[in-house]
Amino acid sequence: MKKDNQTSRRKFIQQSALAGAGIALAGPLQIFAQANDSKSENIKVRGYAAKDNSGRLSPWEFERRPVGDNDILIDIKFASICHSDIHQMRGDWGPQQYPQVPGHEIVGIVAAVGKKVQKFKIGDRAGVGCMVDSCMTCESCTHGHEQYCDNSATIFTYGSADKSSPTGITQGGYSNKLVIKEHFAVHIPANISLEAAAPLLCAGITTYSPLMAANFKKGDKVGVAGIGGLGHLAVKLAVSKGAEVYAFTTSPDKVKDILSFGAKEVIVVDQLSKLTPYKKKLDYMISTIPVQFDIAAYASVLKRKGTFTQVGMPIGFQFLVSNIGLANSGVNFNASLIGGIPETQEVVSYCADNGVLPNIQIIKAGQINEAWSSVLDKKARYRYVIDAATF
Repeated sequence: MKKDNQTSRRKFIQQSALAGAGIALAGPLQIFAQANDSKSENIKVRGYAAKDNSGRLSPWEFERRPVGDNDILIDIKFASICHSDIHQMRGDWGPQQYPQVPGHEIVGIVAAVGKKVQKFKIGDRAGVGCMVDSCMTCESCTHGHEQYCDNSATIFTYGSADKSSPTGITQGGYSNKLVIKEHFAVHIPANISLEAAAPLLCAGITTYSPLMAANFKKGDKVGVAGIGGLGHLAVKLAVSKGAEVYAFTTSPDKVKDILSFGAKEVIVVDQLSKLTPYKKKLDYMISTIPVQFDIAAYASVLKRKGTFTQVGMPIGFQFLVSNIGLANSGVNFNASLIGGIPETQEVVSYCADNGVLPNIQIIKAGQINEAWSSVLDKKARYRYVIDAATF
């Protein structure tokens, strides 16, 4: 990518972050839409929750906090299913408090705004991703990296301790309403449907952020390992930025789809020897694989000093990695965690403007458990999106 474009982009992110954090706010003051006597009332919500670590969800009615001065109330229209939802509800990442409502790919319409809200007005299209709060004062938060809060104060969209929540923890988007601080919501442009925008709030930003950080050039060879909800968007994003994309999958029935996304080549890795012909061929690789796998074997397809980024999160957040395998390849290994609010707005706007859209299947709330099974069985094509009107 050209240096001036990168400089401009960094400036955009920093300025957006400062504005969102309250350092350079602009726009008309929006007046809270509800009567004053309703401000102290909790908001009744319908959703689907895990009641234990069985991985099964069922209907649940609960309450969210009242709309505060800096909050917006979103009438959720769609929420999509991420593999992370399944991992967390099943306790794969540690013990959980139940009932818990998953979902961090959320889109809807703003139904009410607090008296200090300036970023949104009633009727706006809004989206919410993986986090809902942070300290808002540290270097990371004020520079658009709220997910890396220096004070460890990032609050994630579901399952995080939250004193403001009537249930004691954050509850996610598999529901019909959400109350959130305006800073942690993004605008959904008019030139993308709400249902298509939903997966961009996690799958989109989680792959876009490291792809942009890789700073690859047009024509560079970029590998994507694991072609599911995240991986298929990684392929589309890399192709849209001019990369020559090599996709690595264990699902032979996805080959035709992946080629249609613009990949130059699809490698079906039914055995690790399939990687051998690509040794030291690629410039960069992003892996969305959320289970244990041989990282060093996949990294061997990169040129010396190439970069391998892992974004998929396995059980226990732990990978077994051959240090000698990585050492022999001379590859730089790193990991990435979602993206900040300014960059999340950036990816949503970019995808809307450039027609980089996820492949989705719209389902009803009653089909969530079936959809989860399909995700685990690698049958999803490629993001299930729940119609929130069915909660």
